[in-house]
Amino acid sequence: MSNTKITIPPLSMYAITAKLFTHVERSVLLEFGEEGKTLLQKGVANFGYKDAEEIAIQATVDGENHTLFNYIPKDYQDGKNYQDITIYALMAKLFAQVSKVVVDRFGEIGKDAVREGVRTFGEERGRGIAQRARSNGEENTRENYLTNYDMGRSELFTYTTEYKKDLIEQNFTGCPFGQQWADDDMHEYGILYCQIIDPAVAKGYNPKFEVEHDKYILKEGNCHFQFKLADEKAND
Repeated sequence: MSNTKITIPPLSMYAITAKLFTHVERSVLLEFGEEGKTLLQKGVANFGYKDAEEIAIQATVDGENHTLFNYIPKDYQDGKNYQDITIYALMAKLFAQVSKVVVDRFGEIGKDAVREGVRTFGEERGRGIAQRARSNGEENTRENYLTNYDMGRSELFTYTTEYKKDLIEQNFTGCPFGQQWADDDMHEYGILYCQIIDPAVAKGYNPKFEVEHDKYILKEGNCHFQFKLADEKAND
């Protein structure tokens, strides 16, 4: 392989948003069947069909095969609910609305179904990050995790990263997802994403990766992580 590093652009946030919806949908349908589908339809309607369609279209343009279109009628009359907000905020709002209808109906079982969707979404992304590393001849080690990450970090994220023995420590003081859930008083639903996503992405990248997430922006005001992976030859 050439020593020239391949530059792989991050996934678009539209693609990530539609991918997340698709994984949550799959989990909800497996658990709750037709009633789950009806609830998801309500969640997308509460979010707004026009806004959902714009996400669905751009995600398709960006190469994501998703199920969001299945919940958007072709003859809807809605206008946009949201003007001049970022795709990060839109992702947070869509996730919260979809999660809310499921959790409000099914309680803890509903929360578990949403978390399971976040888990499979995260692990799929983690496997993709490992592929990005492999494309440049790199192992799926601790050092190569963040350098091959699949989501762009906009200035809306404020954080520090420290590489220590056998771990990476990160502290986020600003997160557009958490901020939107806090602004919308959707803490109960947003936290379902926060609890699962980073351990799931890390596990998909390398099954030996362990993530300790002991503080949350939605609870303590900052997110604190330790990504732990001993120095050894990575998995094939």
